[in-house]
Amino acid sequence: MQPFLQLHNAQVVRAGRPILNIEGFQLALGENLALLGPNGSGKSTFIKLITREILPLYREEPSVVFMGNPRATLAQVKSSVGTVSSTMQDQMTVHLPVEEIVIGGLYGTLGLPFNQEVPSQDYEAAREALALVGVEDLAWRDVTTLSTGQARRVLIAKSLIHKPQVLVLDEPCTGLDPEGMHYVRRSMRALAQAGTTIVLVSHYPEDIIPEIDRLVLLKDGCVFADGPKQQLLTAETMSTLFDAPLEVNRHGEYFSLVSAY
Repeated sequence: MQPFLQLHNAQVVRAGRPILNIEGFQLALGENLALLGPNGSGKSTFIKLITREILPLYREEPSVVFMGNPRATLAQVKSSVGTVSSTMQDQMTVHLPVEEIVIGGLYGTLGLPFNQEVPSQDYEAAREALALVGVEDLAWRDVTTLSTGQARRVLIAKSLIHKPQVLVLDEPCTGLDPEGMHYVRRSMRALAQAGTTIVLVSHYPEDIIPEIDRLVLLKDGCVFADGPKQQLLTAETMSTLFDAPLEVNRHGEYFSLVSAY
């Protein structure tokens, strides 16, 4: 099978300065991974290469190959990749039912498309997506009345309504209290177990669910390390990655970072 995504000699330049340089990277369908690194390491830029929001420098040999296609369109990528970030929540300040917010994921709108009849199967798809993340009981709630954690799971449902093969979660637990973190992580686990490929972006090993086996560590715009989490989640590797003395603790199937001081 062709890898879902291949990057080769992919370089992104901003204001004449390279900000990301990926010599080689592959992602297979069914493979869950986490991108880990400090601020400014290139994580967001890396994700935008996957979603085609950013294009690398032109090469005679294409730097990005998407599902075997070096010329994939943005529409093709959007049909296969769902994206969730904490900043997307800033848009949900309108008084709309949760169900309509989720349906908007089919049309690229905040709620229902203007002046267009929505078929009944779209409502069914919204309820299925909400059920996947455990908030189907919120379908008729005003989205502005939700807790931050509930709203984050609604965003995940919105990104799932078109049944993407890959779900990119960019700092999904940012701004959440412990309860919200618990339910978002539980939703990630359920999706991974159901067969959705998860790409998690985070600063913190605490967000890495047990179903994620592979880590890609970014530092200074380059891949610092790429391999099994059991090998990379060590005090030595994390201290070098974040330029700080750190210890790694393990709690069952989860890991956490603490200062060595």
